[in-house]
Amino acid sequence: MNRSSEIILSEKAVENNIRFLRKKLGPQVKISSVVKANAYGHGIEQIVPLFEKYGIDHFSVFDFTEAERVCQSLTGDCNIMIMGWIPDDRMDNVLKKGFEFVVFSLERLNLALKVARALNLKARIHLEVETGMNRSGLNGKELNQAIETIINNREHFEVRGFCTHLAGPESISNHLRIQKQLKKFHKMLATLEEHGIYPTYRHVANSAGAFAYPKTRMDLVRIGIMQYGFWPSTETFIQYINSKADKTDPLDRIMSWHSKVMAVKEIKTGEFIGYGITYQAQTDMRTALIPVGYSVGFSRSLSNRGRVLIHGQRCRVIGVVNMNMIIADITHLEGVKICDDVVIIGKQGQQEIKVTAFSDISDQLNYEVLAHLSPRIYRRVV
Repeated sequence: MNRSSEIILSEKAVENNIRFLRKKLGPQVKISSVVKANAYGHGIEQIVPLFEKYGIDHFSVFDFTEAERVCQSLTGDCNIMIMGWIPDDRMDNVLKKGFEFVVFSLERLNLALKVARALNLKARIHLEVETGMNRSGLNGKELNQAIETIINNREHFEVRGFCTHLAGPESISNHLRIQKQLKKFHKMLATLEEHGIYPTYRHVANSAGAFAYPKTRMDLVRIGIMQYGFWPSTETFIQYINSKADKTDPLDRIMSWHSKVMAVKEIKTGEFIGYGITYQAQTDMRTALIPVGYSVGFSRSLSNRGRVLIHGQRCRVIGVVNMNMIIADITHLEGVKICDDVVIIGKQGQQEIKVTAFSDISDQLNYEVLAHLSPRIYRRVV
């Protein structure tokens, strides 16, 4: 490995996870693979061809730039849905490329109509309604206005979807709120269909919703975290596994993150290690310098708290996490040398460091840890 670190992606894990999701969601439910935030840190250019290989043909992203990256990574025809940001001056490109996109405001709907008229094309839209998340979406009055606009300009709109976003289905504490959302969603859907507009897909569920509330699966589910091998929450996993005889996690982690030992150093008792005085050697010690730091996603909050694997053993991260380096205590190991493998996330021997080890220590969500992994880290598929 010529690079300071690399992320390794397991094709076998991808195959397992997609197979599991298809089996549980059923053949009638379309999976839209959510690959926003650089495919949750896994790398759009590496992950999209893998998901496509195992049958995914619909992808969801946050912004126009991500949609272009997905488009360039595909080998065949797939649908791409932009759920968030589209600069006004890129709407023409969105229509020309046939991207689907979420309409959560009348301003976006009117812009789409203006551009569609100018290009004599159809805007492939998903109408998002506000049901209680209070983040984005059309309220009842705005939906009626949108319906009128669509009816009067049918030649310029293809209503691909009707959707909303559930406010936290990964926690039972949100149960009543979600029930209210679903009731409101169906009422607003009825309004749409009463005017003769029938969307191709009705969708409200992300990973957590699809498993915690099976009735939310409808025509399409937006699966993010689970395709990468992570459950949305411990609660979601327990809810799923409770009724199963086999308590083994059916998902496999796709990602592992590796680096190398950069230097080995002897430290005398009483010496401080790293910046400041946050760590003082209580005995003679040996340390390994590892070329990763907070610039690539190893959070500074893991200073004096994190762990890595070297020679199949857990080693403490000591001192302050630097921009490009961390220091590990290898006093308990023999024979550690420069260029020995260091596992930051993943397995080595019988030991494993999970993303949850990062999130639990640093008070970050799994999603947050993954999204912070720098796109500069080299990624390869095995």
